[in-house]
Amino acid sequence: MSERIVVVGGGFAGSGVARRVERFAPDADIRLVCPDDYMLYLPLLPQVAAGLLPAPAAVVSLSRRLRRTVLVPGRATGIDLDARRVLVRSITGNPEVLGYDRLVLAPGSVTKVMDIPGLREYGRGCKTLAEAAYLRDHVLGQLEVANTSDDPDERAQRCRFVVVGGGYAGVETAANLQLMTTALARRFPRLDPGLVQWHVVQHHDGLMPGLGDRLGEDTRRVLESRGIHVDLETSLTAVDDGSATLSDGRRLPTQTLIWTAGVSPSPLMSHLDAATDHGRLVVEADLSVPGHPEVLAIGDAAAVPDLATGGGAVCPPTAQHASRQAPVAADNVVAGLTGQPTRPYRHRDLGMVVDLGGTDAVAKPFGVDLTGTVAAGVTRAYHLWAMRAPAAMARVASAWTLGALHGTSAVRLGFLTGASGRLAEFEHTDDYLDPEATRAAIAAV
Repeated sequence: MSERIVVVGGGFAGSGVARRVERFAPDADIRLVCPDDYMLYLPLLPQVAAGLLPAPAAVVSLSRRLRRTVLVPGRATGIDLDARRVLVRSITGNPEVLGYDRLVLAPGSVTKVMDIPGLREYGRGCKTLAEAAYLRDHVLGQLEVANTSDDPDERAQRCRFVVVGGGYAGVETAANLQLMTTALARRFPRLDPGLVQWHVVQHHDGLMPGLGDRLGEDTRRVLESRGIHVDLETSLTAVDDGSATLSDGRRLPTQTLIWTAGVSPSPLMSHLDAATDHGRLVVEADLSVPGHPEVLAIGDAAAVPDLATGGGAVCPPTAQHASRQAPVAADNVVAGLTGQPTRPYRHRDLGMVVDLGGTDAVAKPFGVDLTGTVAAGVTRAYHLWAMRAPAAMARVASAWTLGALHGTSAVRLGFLTGASGRLAEFEHTDDYLDPEATRAAIAAV
């Protein structure tokens, strides 16, 4: 009887593991638990939200990427490590139980939500494909309503957009959406484009601290040259259905609060009978869970020792590390099946790229600071290379070419009109069970 390998998560890490195990363990029974049938390329979500890319361009089909793996359409909501059982809530809503011989956990991360009054009800994210699509429709809807309103206060309120978080996601979201709204506002006959106001609120004293002071300052200059208000050393203190209140006492009338202030590991990890570090599952250098060598964890939700940096550091939660941990995890799974020794994960970060829309970008490949059109070229080339799927690469390149030739053509699709937009609605952060509840639910299936 073949060994069953269950992989939780269909992102860079999870799909990469399944694909490599297919090659080197031809007799293994591989199951991939993922609520969607695609691998999402997260760095392109701001461009999806801005209408520069259609939603299918930011994904890679798992059914095309994987040949023998059985896709289990659902979300892992609990795991009994002792019984080697995974509790899955199917997309039909029904519970299923999967047994395993080897388990790879790569559930990724969710938007980090802080205890700020009104945030859970009125904050909007850009972490999933549905959130990006919703955000585009919402922002376009605000311009349409402002165009028809005769109330100057309402027009100003609906044309103000607040992004909280000055990291990579926040900066890219604000930069790309600002270009979209400025271009589209000119097409509304009763709307003054000067009414469109964007704010980036950052608690730190600089944007994207991980890129260094110089690139952070260059980014701020680009944003401010477009009219975006950059509020440093400022935080959100409250939000309601018509305003956002900041730590400096200002109350900004707005119908749009976009929350991008960091990510948290999948809640699944904190619901296991295993040690965690700030919510990330603690693993050994070979990616195995202490006390459970048959379980490996990788990606954003795992505290993987950063051997290249040393000093007890753990790898940052980036797609770069997730995609490179995948082949090591797959090789170690195969090694466990054949009785061979495992190997540790070691990788030195190659740098970051940040797309600011149009011909603007900042990048730091191999420690070299780049700005302007050179950085934009490097950024887009990196994104195409990182997707590793010819069909997806062609869709993205074609969309970029059309955008450069014909400009922004975003339209409000309307299929998410009935959605609330709450973070928990799109990211399902309330679905997970603690170990005792997991065992009870498994027994009941």
